[in-house]
Amino acid sequence: METKAYFINLPVSPKKARFYLPAIKKLKPAESLEFLMYENTDASEILYKAIKTAISSARQILKVEDNLLNFKLLSVEQGQKLKRYRPGSRGNAKPINRRMSHIKIILEVSKSVKTVKSVETKKLEVGKPAFVKTTAGKEK
Repeated sequence: METKAYFINLPVSPKKARFYLPAIKKLKPAESLEFLMYENTDASEILYKAIKTAISSARQILKVEDNLLNFKLLSVEQGQKLKRYRPGSRGNAKPINRRMSHIKIILEVSKSVKTVKSVETKKLEVGKPAFVKTTAGKEK
C-alpha cells in the first residue's frame, strides 16, 4: 500500500532542494523530519512541510503509524521559471530567473509489517461458562 503526494511550484530552486535528498532518502520519513528541523535554510523548511503533509495524509489514508512508513520515491523536479530583468550597464537588461520546483513523494508501508488478521471468536457451547475459576481444596 502506498500514497502519493505531489507539491507543485514551490518557491525554492531545485538545485537547493536536491542538496538534502541523499541524506533524507536513507532515513524514515518521521526521522527525516527531525533531521530537517535543525537545518536553517529555506529549502529545508519547504521540504519539512512537504514531508510532514505527506506523512499526515498517509496516516489518514492507510491508517498506519508514522514509524511504519518508508520512502518509495522522493524526487525534486524543475518547475516554472519567473523571468525578471534588472537594469544593466549601457542600457542592457540583465535577466533573473526565479526557479520553482515540484516535489514528488511516494510513501509505502514497510514490508516487515504484517497486516492485522481478524481475530476469530470461538463459539461457546451452551451451558458451559467461558471462564471457570476453581478453588481446589480451599473451601471455608
